[in-house]
Amino acid sequence: MELRVLRYFLAVAGEENISKAAELLHVTQPTLSRQIMDLEEELGKKLFLRGGRRMTLTEDGMFLRKRAQEIVALADRTVEEFRVAEEEVSGDVHIGGGETQAMRLIAGAARRLFSAHPHIAYHLFSGNAAEVMEKLDEGLVDFGVFVGPADLSRYEYVRLPMKDVWGVLMRSDHPLAGKAALGPSDVAALPLFCSRQHLVANEIAAWMGERFDSLNVLGTYNLLYNASVMVEEGMGCALCLDGIVHCEAGGALCFRPLEPRLEVGLVVAWKKYQMFSRAAERFLEALMKECEAERGA
Repeated sequence: MELRVLRYFLAVAGEENISKAAELLHVTQPTLSRQIMDLEEELGKKLFLRGGRRMTLTEDGMFLRKRAQEIVALADRTVEEFRVAEEEVSGDVHIGGGETQAMRLIAGAARRLFSAHPHIAYHLFSGNAAEVMEKLDEGLVDFGVFVGPADLSRYEYVRLPMKDVWGVLMRSDHPLAGKAALGPSDVAALPLFCSRQHLVANEIAAWMGERFDSLNVLGTYNLLYNASVMVEEGMGCALCLDGIVHCEAGGALCFRPLEPRLEVGLVVAWKKYQMFSRAAERFLEALMKECEAERGA
């Protein structure tokens, strides 16, 4: 039983589809099908129930999946332990994502790595979920940071121990700036700049209720800084996430959260079965530690 074949088996078990697994593994579908059939013949057990386009594990298949995961993890760990702990790690880590406070946690992970591996370079791409997913799929970024609901079925991911808060960015002299928070009726009355991605997001529509259709949208943005300039010049307000534009006490702009409070979760995702560079591997390890530290704080 070869380690490579066990990796093939785990890919098919995860995708439940030969074609998708073959694409992820960069092998042909006939080759992958033959390997799975040879494995079943070697073990003398049927590992999958084949129905239509979906392959589901049999009871024997579920047992093998557990054992295969243990074997592959042990093999990977053994290889890792043979690496010299003090060896120099350099290279590039590419990260895509929307504007979010989560970048502070990303920065914390990078800072955690810096003393041991100062020659790792970080390349950041800002974009909406669709743009980040496209770059993930094309291998142009190693990790994607996603804000709020997103279809992550094709990816591995870790949920970050923090949430972003929705609210309105407005001039400090705006009549509603005296309120601690804004309700749906307040927001419906405002001329707004809205994120192109989140304007159609279900969470905003659900929060607004029947008033969603009456939103007074002046324009859209994909980067909040440019929209904040429009707000500062008196063009309207911006429906946005907190913490992206710094608002100083007594400054020209202020942020008021929505009431009822509307929060969105954050995840960092990467392609399933991704073959990371050593720099990306070290960054993911540092990110996991940063998340653990944040949860324990």
